[in-house]
Amino acid sequence: MKFITNIKLLLGIILITQMAIAQQDAQFTQYMYNMNVINPAYATADDESLNFGLIYRSQWVGAVGSPSTGSFFAHSTINDTMEGGLSIVHDQIGDVVNDTNIFLDYAYVLQLNGTSKLSLGVKAGISFFSTNFNGFVYSDPLPDPAFAENISRTFPNIGAGAFYFSDNYYVGFSIPNLLKSKYLDESSGIVTEGSEELHMFFTGGYVLNINENILLKPAFMAKSVSGAPLSFDLTSNVLINNKVEFGLGYRFEDGISGLVNFRVLPNVRLGYAYDYTVSNLGRFNSGTHEIMILFDLFKLGSGYDKSPRFF
Repeated sequence: MKFITNIKLLLGIILITQMAIAQQDAQFTQYMYNMNVINPAYATADDESLNFGLIYRSQWVGAVGSPSTGSFFAHSTINDTMEGGLSIVHDQIGDVVNDTNIFLDYAYVLQLNGTSKLSLGVKAGISFFSTNFNGFVYSDPLPDPAFAENISRTFPNIGAGAFYFSDNYYVGFSIPNLLKSKYLDESSGIVTEGSEELHMFFTGGYVLNINENILLKPAFMAKSVSGAPLSFDLTSNVLINNKVEFGLGYRFEDGISGLVNFRVLPNVRLGYAYDYTVSNLGRFNSGTHEIMILFDLFKLGSGYDKSPRFF
């Protein structure tokens, strides 16, 4: 049974790795609350609080070697024209592949008119990538060279972005990883390693007042990367009494999502999302689960009477 399990895990890793060659950046369904992970120019113009968040995503539950992602992020204004942030994202594929990214963000905010602002940002940090193939049992007499030895690499990286926003809408464009870090090599015509491709993100969102108690919040995210089709997420949430929010999302030709979050305290929000896979991968998993916690730490002299954190 151990032999069969190892072979299944190996096949799962190969499948996921081939997909990851063209699309490695972390994917989240609740991306609108996790913006500074993908865009260093993300800004709130909220000088009353420090914004923190945690998201854990378990993808393709039930599939052997399924990936999981954990993210921690923090964000705050520095002064009237500057904002800063921190993001830590850890990706794991089974017990084999680990990828941890730690980034610091800096954004400069320009006041364009009475309500609209343009933020320009940069991010810089380090990526830690490792694999562990110890204990694998191969069916072929000569194992694939790509799985012949463990890898442990550390890479620097930088990113850039722009974020145009007002009180009720935003539009952003970003490339969070500008350096194409090379994980693996090519020897004698055999590819044994791969590199990270540039990912371009285009995002937007709007808050529509239905009445004083109900807000409609449509949002979208388009992601482009060389070697893969354009990924497009469309989401629409309804916020009721600034306390309960729920909605639906669709990732074109990939999945359908249900989202819900609750404002359990004036400064704490808990959220959950479920993705149902509509592509061929849906035959091999029971869906994807995502849990989110948002926490606002209010600065000295400020209180809880503030606008809800829409994005």
